[in-house]
Amino acid sequence: MEALHLKAKSRQEVADEYGICVKTLVSRLEAAGIILDPGIIFPKTLKIIYDTLGLPPNLKKA
Repeated sequence: MEALHLKAKSRQEVADEYGICVKTLVSRLEAAGIILDPGIIFPKTLKIIYDTLGLPPNLKKA
């Protein structure tokens, strides 16, 4: 995970990485105990999401 160079993303961008809709992403995160703050998702939170849900299949390590 440390090799990833994360940047801030929107909920739509993260949902697209997993191939799901935003509503499904939010539901899965809430089920895992992750509540997103309004606005963009910052790298610190993205790392938590990726650690919890696993890396999206199309995400490549840089």
